Amino acid sequence: MNPKLDNIIMDPSNDKFKDECGVFGVYSNREMDVASMTYYGLYALQHRGQESAGIAVANGEEVNIKKGMGLITEAFSQEDINSLKGFAAIGHVRYSTSGDTRIENAQPLLSQTKLGPIAMAHNGTLVNADVIKELLEDGGHVFHTSIDSEVIANLIARGAKKGIERAVLDAIQAVRGSFAMVILTENKLIGVRDPHGIRPLSSGKIEEGYILTSESCALDAIGAELVRDIDPGEIVVIDENGIKSYRYSENTQCQTCAFEYIYFARPDSIIDGLDVHESRVRAGEQLYRENQIDADVVVAVPDSGIPAAIGYAKASGIPYDTGFVKNRYVGRTFITPSQEVRERAVAVKLNPLKVNVKDRRVILIDDSIVRGTTSKHLVDSLRRAGAKEVHFLVASPVVQYPCYFGIDTPYRKELIGANHSLEEIREIIGCDSLGYLSMEGMYKCFNANQGYCVGCFNGVYPVATPIETER
Repeated sequence: MNPKLDNIIMDPSNDKFKDECGVFGVYSNREMDVASMTYYGLYALQHRGQESAGIAVANGEEVNIKKGMGLITEAFSQEDINSLKGFAAIGHVRYSTSGDTRIENAQPLLSQTKLGPIAMAHNGTLVNADVIKELLEDGGHVFHTSIDSEVIANLIARGAKKGIERAVLDAIQAVRGSFAMVILTENKLIGVRDPHGIRPLSSGKIEEGYILTSESCALDAIGAELVRDIDPGEIVVIDENGIKSYRYSENTQCQTCAFEYIYFARPDSIIDGLDVHESRVRAGEQLYRENQIDADVVVAVPDSGIPAAIGYAKASGIPYDTGFVKNRYVGRTFITPSQEVRERAVAVKLNPLKVNVKDRRVILIDDSIVRGTTSKHLVDSLRRAGAKEVHFLVASPVVQYPCYFGIDTPYRKELIGANHSLEEIREIIGCDSLGYLSMEGMYKCFNANQGYCVGCFNGVYPVATPIETER
């Protein structure tokens, strides 16, 4: 195992797939503060990306854009929002899955075309971006960012003389991978979802306006009503005449990323008809059916492990209680501790609640394990707090393969589940027993009427993937 394992701060987010991005769009047929609506929509999607944020607003003549680094509260001032006037807007919160961390890579991307300005925001990753980018560069195009979203933006711009709807259609038929996009022109809002529906996109209604968003929780944040999910292989075009829908791909099957339900999405969202919180509680109930352990208390790794822990406690009859206290004032980054402080295993973000675990047999539940780097610290901290036994249960299958569709994923050599047996992982983590939810059990917690992308569990992906260059 990585020798650095004992030198990290106890922070469960170090042992997770990193969030992708979040997109939001609004179109109104009457005077409405679309910039503020987009701001609060993105605020609700902040968990999907904390690196940068951007908002573009159309007023019928031009598209104005503001972007900034950091959280949305850091990226925008009240003056910024007040300066963005119009009737339609799109927004984006970013976590870098491709490209460097710099303002040039922040979205939306704005292009000047023969049709006028076009802004685009994209959640997902293209697996053939490098090939298309090389062809465009050979044709003389200069790229200004290092993100694959610019490839789509340039394909749309190149075809703009055909009309925006045709340009978007031609562009998305040339790319492969995952994408949920919102596109803004001077007078239209367009939403696109990839043929497999890997990344989520839903539509909503508010008074005389329409909303497009990565998650339904953003609709709740602005008082909008969820209408439906955008289907895989669907384009929706919203303008002064209302909303139109096109199917650009006939061979579609919804294969939503399973990790949206396991970890990424906010628990108060509904994605492709499935309530995220309910699916996580059911995962905990199923986890009990597959891993029945005699213990005194069930605790969770906050916050993402809580619904599954509640489900396990409900199914088992073992009481659920708080096992860790979370410091909610620790930001995304903080001063790196010295070696001396690290060796003292200071729990900066989580600390065991000793009164609830001392002299007790504890079941600790997390939603997933990716690298395994923090799980050992969590178990060790419970033992130091006086737990007699610590049983670690995971409310998802073993992560064995990387993701290529919009998640910052380590190489396979960094995935603990790809390189160690269950018993070896148990020894590394230091728990008394270890159990994962089975693939069959996971499917029981989902909607049986659709498919899911589970490539990180079994190596079978909806789209052909690039070959890993490093193992």
